[in-house]
Amino acid sequence: MIIPVILAGGSGTRLWPLSRQLYPKQLIDLYNDNTMLQNTVIRLENIETAGSPIVVCNEEHRFMTAEQLRKIGIEPGAIILEPVGRNTAPAIAAAALKAVEIEQDSVLLVLPADHVVEKTENFRAAVAAGLDYAESDHLITFGIIPDFPETGYGYIKKGRELDNDTCAAEIEQFVEKPDLAKARSYVESGQYCWNSGMFMFKASAIVKELEKFAPAIMAKCRMAVESGSEDLDFFRLDREEFEKVPSDSIDYAVMEKTANGVVIPLDAGWSDLGSFDALWHAGRKDENLNVMRGDVIVHDVKSSYINSENRLVAAVGLEEFVIVETKDAVLVSPRDRVQEVKRIVAMLRQEKRPESITHSKVYRPWGSYETIDIEPRFQVKRISVKPGAKLSLQKHYHRAEHWTVVSGSAIVTRGEEQMLLKEDESTYIPLGMLHRLENPGRIPLELIEVQSGSYLGEDDIVRFDDVYGRNHD
Repeated sequence: MIIPVILAGGSGTRLWPLSRQLYPKQLIDLYNDNTMLQNTVIRLENIETAGSPIVVCNEEHRFMTAEQLRKIGIEPGAIILEPVGRNTAPAIAAAALKAVEIEQDSVLLVLPADHVVEKTENFRAAVAAGLDYAESDHLITFGIIPDFPETGYGYIKKGRELDNDTCAAEIEQFVEKPDLAKARSYVESGQYCWNSGMFMFKASAIVKELEKFAPAIMAKCRMAVESGSEDLDFFRLDREEFEKVPSDSIDYAVMEKTANGVVIPLDAGWSDLGSFDALWHAGRKDENLNVMRGDVIVHDVKSSYINSENRLVAAVGLEEFVIVETKDAVLVSPRDRVQEVKRIVAMLRQEKRPESITHSKVYRPWGSYETIDIEPRFQVKRISVKPGAKLSLQKHYHRAEHWTVVSGSAIVTRGEEQMLLKEDESTYIPLGMLHRLENPGRIPLELIEVQSGSYLGEDDIVRFDDVYGRNHD
C-alpha cells in the first residue's frame, strides 16, 4: 500500500502579504478554487493503491488543516503536529514511524503541500514507475524536466540510466541553486532535473537509511513519537524531545549520501509557487501577458501579476510588476525582485508587527474573527461562528465585551444565566464575567463585538472548558 505523506509545515514568507506565519501558502487558494493542500490531496485520486494520507503540519495550523481535509471528504490516516519546525528529514522520520504502525511494509509517497502539478496523468504514471523501484528498497526522488534556466531551484544530475521507458536513472549529484550561466548549461546538457522535493520509498527503507546517515535525527524522532500523545484528531509529537532534533533536509541527511537513490524524470507542469514570479508563470494570462485576480483595472500594463483581495486596484504604465493587495497590506515590486520580499518580512518581525504573523481575519476551529477598528482602549471585531460550533467557556481580566447579533442566532452563557439572542439583539459581558458563545443554528452566526478596557490582547483569555482542547490559542 502507498501511504501519502503530505508535508504542510512551511511558512511561505516569499508570498507575503498573502502568506503569513499563521496562514501560510499551503492553506491558501493561490492557483484555483481549492487550497494548495487540497489540490495536493486531490491529485492522489485514481492512484488505486494509495491509502489515507499522513499530514505533517505545524500545531498552530492544525484546525485549518483538519477543516480543509474535511471539506473535500478526506479522512487522514494521521495529522502529525510539529511543535517546532525542524525541516524535512525529521518530518519524514516521524511520518515513517507512524506509517510503520499502520502497515509494516508501506511505501511512502512524500509530497510538499504547496506545489502545482498540472499534468496529473504524467504524475500518476511516474508514481506507478516509482513503486517498482521503491518496493526493491530504492529511494526515489522525482526530478522535474526543466523548460527554462531557473536559478531559484536546486538541480539533480542524472547518472547511469536504469530504464528506457521511464528514463529512471541513478543519482550522480545534487547541485545547489546555480547562477544563470550554470542554469543555462544544465538545461542545455539534458543531464539535469529540477529538485522537486517529492520522494517515494518504503517506510522501513528510509528509517534504515536515516539510522545509518542521520542517527541523531532518527533517535530523537523515535523518542518524540514514542512520548507523543493523541489529541482529538491529531498526534502531538513530544515537544521536549522534538525540540532536541537536529534540523536538516532529507536531501542533506540521506539522499546525497545513500547508494540506493534513483531519480525519475517528470514532465508534469510543475511549480513550487515559491514566489510571485512563479505565480505569474503558472497563472492564466490575458492578451498582454498579465495575470490578474480580483477587482483589477489596468491600462498599458504588461507581463504583470496583480492580485486584489478587498478593493479596486488600478494600474497604469507598468511592465513586469507585482501588485498584491490585502486588507492590511499592499506589496509593489518589480517581478525580478520579488525574492527580496523575505527581507520585508524580516523587517516586520524585527519591529514585532502583527502583519508578519497573521491577517486581519484570524481563523479558529469554531470559525473566524476580523478586526474592523482598533484604538488604545477599544476594539471592534466581526465574529463568525460555524453552525453547531462553540467558543470556550472563558473570562477576561482586562476587558469587557458587547455582542450584537447581525445574522443567525446565538446561545450566550453569561455568568449563571443562559440566553438565546436573535438578529438585532445584543448583550453585555462585564470584565471578569464567565461567558461562552455558541451557534445552535444551521447557518453561520455573524455578530459584532465591541471590546473595551485597559488591555485588549488575545492572551487575556482564561479558559475553563474548551471542546477543542486549547489552553490559550
